[in-house]
Amino acid sequence: MEPYVIIGTGVAGIAAAQAIRQHHPQAAIVLIGDEPDGYYSRPGLAYYLTRELPEQGLFPLRDRALSYLKLQIVHGRVVRIDAAGHRIELADGKSMKYHRLLIATGASAARLDLPGVDLQGVVKLDNLADARRIAKLARKARSAVVIGGGITALEIVEGLVARGVKTHYFLRGDRYWANVLDEQESRIIEHRLQEEGVQIHYRTEASQIEGKRGRVQAVITKDGARIKCQIVAIAVGIRPRTQLAVSLGLNVDRGILVSENLQTSAPDIFAAGDVAQVFDPATGRYNIDSLWDPARQQGFIAGLNMAGLPTVYRKDMPFNVTRLAGLTTTIIGTVGRGVDEDLMGIARGDSETWRQLPDAIVAQRGFDVNQLRILIGEKRLLGAIVMGDQTLSKPLQDMISAKANIAPIRNALLYAQSDLPEILLDFWGQWRSEYATQQS
Repeated sequence: MEPYVIIGTGVAGIAAAQAIRQHHPQAAIVLIGDEPDGYYSRPGLAYYLTRELPEQGLFPLRDRALSYLKLQIVHGRVVRIDAAGHRIELADGKSMKYHRLLIATGASAARLDLPGVDLQGVVKLDNLADARRIAKLARKARSAVVIGGGITALEIVEGLVARGVKTHYFLRGDRYWANVLDEQESRIIEHRLQEEGVQIHYRTEASQIEGKRGRVQAVITKDGARIKCQIVAIAVGIRPRTQLAVSLGLNVDRGILVSENLQTSAPDIFAAGDVAQVFDPATGRYNIDSLWDPARQQGFIAGLNMAGLPTVYRKDMPFNVTRLAGLTTTIIGTVGRGVDEDLMGIARGDSETWRQLPDAIVAQRGFDVNQLRILIGEKRLLGAIVMGDQTLSKPLQDMISAKANIAPIRNALLYAQSDLPEILLDFWGQWRSEYATQQS
């Protein structure tokens, strides 16, 4: 039998190889990628930049740990897929046949179309090579500008601050990460950044990057301000690497469209990870989920299907633990601006006054670095953000994931003077016992 071929050396590709190897101990598995550092932890790059994690700590599977997978690793770039002939071609002119193929090529950082974007000192954070480049530039840089409103931009900001670089942070809007955080949560993060010396520029966009002798010298904003700097970091989103799929004629939208079995529109070709846009039967939509754990899960399910074990991928409840400005933050379920018919239209802020929001009941209790926000439907908890103290993180994850019926405590949660942590912990203890009995 021809080998299983996996294009991409990230977490989705490795997980697929693990699934195939579990069920076909003797099968040939070929892993192809042009990433010179192979498989490493992309989430760990933030901690590498802040010097909290040494470079060797980025590699969760060393060569010895990978050896049990018995992979044939090919360093190269696939330039063409012949679906009819079950063959791939590499940039060096070589080709090989495949039995089944996985495209797990990931995504690239989106570029800004700015004059000066190709100057030395303009950086992104796609991979380990980028992180090394930022660390090297930071040794001599006095100041930097970071452009972008999400987690990756914040990772770069924190890394530069940790390396002693004066950092200017451009936000297009009025606050940080407004599509996920509420105003109080955004202000907590911004305040912590400002305490570290970060200068936040609200409602600010770059119009050009100035250079001298090919190196970054300054950023000019759209309102005419000139900010001297030696580094410009751009983190304005990602773009799935769909070029191979497009050239092959696969069904592609923002990513490669795949079924709930991770199958593309071509026989024996699958896709997983950041490049895949997966069908969700619950919503009838195709979604891209650019997080580490979903990529791992998708890769494993794709591997099972490639190995001949029909398996449906079911997206887990969104759950992400991150660190924002040094503050541990857990994001569970629905917390952003998405529309959910089960959401009501009232909110309670930390001032304990009632105010109207279009899409959610928000019950929150928070101050400074301990903040809790829960989104409450008619009968269940829909989402939560826990910042700082993580005592409630596991209970909330359990109850939101299992769609626990919170009718017994719903009114208490909405009562302005209630002690939310105590109510939730007490209810979780009772619910957990009842739920365990029902499952046994």
